[in-house]
Amino acid sequence: MPKRRAAVKRLRVDKKRHQRNVTLKRVIKKTLKNYRSLVTSKKTEDAQKTLPKVYSILDKAAKKNIMHYRTADRLKARLAQSLTKKA
Repeated sequence: MPKRRAAVKRLRVDKKRHQRNVTLKRVIKKTLKNYRSLVTSKKTEDAQKTLPKVYSILDKAAKKNIMHYRTADRLKARLAQSLTKKA
């Protein structure tokens, strides 16, 4: 355990940030899974409606440094490409 006051605070902040990151990653995984299931079941209209929500979540994650912004961009491109291939 840390002894200095600054180190104790840093530990507290790190726990909060870790918890936030874990929950956001869980949300990202859940929405991606939902979107991919819509694409594979050929429900293109529903998939097109959820695509902006997926984009928004990925952009927010990139903005908060939960994932790299280029990783988010790559995912967005692949998701859009999978929608056009299945249609």
